[in-house]
Amino acid sequence: METILSYFKVVLFGESKLVQQSVTVSTKIPKQLKEKIQKYKIKPSKILRKALEDEVKIREIEELKVEIDKLKPILDKVSVEDIVKSIREDRDSQ
Repeated sequence: METILSYFKVVLFGESKLVQQSVTVSTKIPKQLKEKIQKYKIKPSKILRKALEDEVKIREIEELKVEIDKLKPILDKVSVEDIVKSIREDRDSQ
């Protein structure tokens, strides 16, 4: 369950900017593509960063779906009343 909550935090809220460190990732591209990037004054770092972030989010969501599917049989056994009761008890204890 903690794993799922961790994923939700990252997927929905992003990671804390205070903890992030940067590393360099490089790739080879055809010379013609490099020339077009320069011609159109494209900043590849921004585009690549965004594309990688989007792909990671897609993969994290897919992973979450698998985790949810694993938990679904267990969660189906819990009634809405039990969930409401548990939430109320938790709120009352604080």
